[in-house]
Amino acid sequence: MSTIGIIGAGNIGRALAQAFARKGIAVTLSNSRGPESLAAIVAEIGAPVTAGTREQAAAKDIVFVAVNWSKLPAALAGLPAFGGRTVVDANNPIEAPLFKPAELGGRASSEIFADLVPGARVVKAFNHLLPQLLTADPASEGGRRVLFYSGDDAGAKAAVGTLIERLGFFGIDLGSLAIGGRLVQFPGGPLPALNLVRFG
Repeated sequence: MSTIGIIGAGNIGRALAQAFARKGIAVTLSNSRGPESLAAIVAEIGAPVTAGTREQAAAKDIVFVAVNWSKLPAALAGLPAFGGRTVVDANNPIEAPLFKPAELGGRASSEIFADLVPGARVVKAFNHLLPQLLTADPASEGGRRVLFYSGDDAGAKAAVGTLIERLGFFGIDLGSLAIGGRLVQFPGGPLPALNLVRFG
């Protein structure tokens, strides 16, 4: 089974950790301030979530990154090359308090993100649902809550799709980063914050 790390312990990073913990999936949660600063969060979520360093989280088979857009370069700086491992871009090019869209120069935010994780197979996912929907039971409305994902590597997308299924969500592959990444990108894409449920 793939090992999982999370870089970023804000709303989305914590929501991801809770979703994994609910299914008994071990994850290493990290932030810029070190494992000690995460003691209370990890204790609240409970096993099998553990606190680790950025480097420990980044060394896992599948690495989730959920960091404020302006802080992404610093959060990912100095990490070893990812060597073909899967990195999930759970970020949006906007942040509080002003919620002013970042200047992307016409590129999809995931394409810019990919430049920050050399050697990684990038999959865009888990950025379009509100944190409370990530932590809620995906089957709570009588079907399975939809999670979109996209990427340019079929193997990486398959791994993330399998993980989405294990968490109880219904995954929908939106294609490449250039196309699918734009559809779920907030702001600008048509799919963020939609609480879609598949029945049957």
